[in-house]
Amino acid sequence: MATIPTVARLQPFASTIFAEMTELAVRHGAVNLGQGFPDSDGPAGMLDVARQAIADGFNQYPPGRGVPALRQAIATDRARRYGTHYDPDSQILVTVGATEAIAATILGLVEPGQDVVLIEPYYDSYAAAIALAGARRRTARLVPDGDGFTLDLDSLRAAITPNTRMLLVNSPHNPTGAVLSRADLTAIADLAIEHDLYVMADEAYEHLAFDGHEHISLSTLPGMFDRTIVISSAAKTFSVTGWKIGWACAPAPLLDAVLAAKQFLTFVGGGPFQPAVAYALDNEQQWVAALRDTLAEKRLRLSAALTEAGFGVKRSDGTYFVCADITPLGATDAYDFCRELPARLGVAAVPVSVFADDKASWNRLVRFTFCKKEATIAEGVRRLRAAHTAPASS
Repeated sequence: MATIPTVARLQPFASTIFAEMTELAVRHGAVNLGQGFPDSDGPAGMLDVARQAIADGFNQYPPGRGVPALRQAIATDRARRYGTHYDPDSQILVTVGATEAIAATILGLVEPGQDVVLIEPYYDSYAAAIALAGARRRTARLVPDGDGFTLDLDSLRAAITPNTRMLLVNSPHNPTGAVLSRADLTAIADLAIEHDLYVMADEAYEHLAFDGHEHISLSTLPGMFDRTIVISSAAKTFSVTGWKIGWACAPAPLLDAVLAAKQFLTFVGGGPFQPAVAYALDNEQQWVAALRDTLAEKRLRLSAALTEAGFGVKRSDGTYFVCADITPLGATDAYDFCRELPARLGVAAVPVSVFADDKASWNRLVRFTFCKKEATIAEGVRRLRAAHTAPASS
C-alpha cells in the first residue's frame, strides 16, 4: 500500500521543537533548559491523596464533566481569588490538561473558515488546534518595551476582521514571561465586546506572576464573563505536568460547546488524580506561594548567568521562562544557535521564532526555563558561564 501522507492542514505540525531539542540534549548530555517541565514533585499531601485513590480502586472512568469534588474545588478557588462564580455542575469542565481544553474550545466554538486571533509569539498548540478545526489564524503581536514586552494594540485592532470568531489571550505569557497589564486587558475586553467575540483566556501560569505583578483574569472585567472561556490546569500550579489535569470555566452555553468536542477527544482522563488536585486546590495554596517565590529567585539567578555569559536578557515577570537575545554574542539565527548549543555548551534551549508566524522578528531570541531543581539550575548556570569563551554561531 502506498504511504498515506498526513493531511495538509497538519503537515506543519508533524514534529515539535521540544522533541528535537530534547533529543539533542540527550545525545550530548546537556542540561535541558528548553522544555518547560519541572524535575521535582508537587506537594506531598496531594501525592498521598493520589496514591490512596489508586489503592481505593478509583481507577475507572470518572464522570464526563469531572469528579464533583474537583469541580467544586475549582469553583471555590475561582470565587476566592477572583470573585467570579461558576456553577460546578454546569460551568466547569475537567479536561486532559490545558492543551485539550484549548483544542476542545476551538473545535466546539469556531466554524471552519472562521478566524482566531492570536498574540505572537504564541504557544505552539494554538496553531495546531486552529488547523484541526479548519479555521484560520491571524496574529497580533507583542513588541519590545524597555527590557520586556508589551501588547501592540494597533496590531490587535488590525487583526480583527468581520470573519473573526475568537481571541486567544495568554497571560502570564509563554514564551516571553510578560504579564499583561490591566490597561492592555481592558483594551482587549473593549475590542471583544465591540466585535462580539468569544475570548479564550489561557491562564495556565496564573499563580506564577513575580515581583508584585498581578495576574488579572479577563473574565473579571466588565462585560467579559459571558463571552470568556477560562482555561487553567494543575500542571504548572502543582508541578504535575504528567497528570494532565486541566479545566475550562465558562457560562453553560459556551461550556456545553466545549464539552461537545472534548467528549470525543479523550472522553475522560486522570481518574485517581482528580481528587488529589481537588485536595491541593483546597489545602496547598501555601505550597503554591512558596513555589512562586522559589521560581522567582531561580529566574534571577539564571538571568544573571545569561547576562554574565553575554546574552541580552529580557525581563521575565511570570511563567517558567526567560528570553535572551543572542546578537550580543555575534549570533544571528536563534534556531541554528539552539541546535548547536547542546554540543557547544551542554545546555538545551528553544528558539522563540518557532512560536511566531513572523519568524524574522523573533529570530534573535532564545527561551530558557528555570523550573528545575537547584542542582539542575546550578549546573546550567556553570555551563552557560562558558558562553563568552565559546565560538558564536553566525
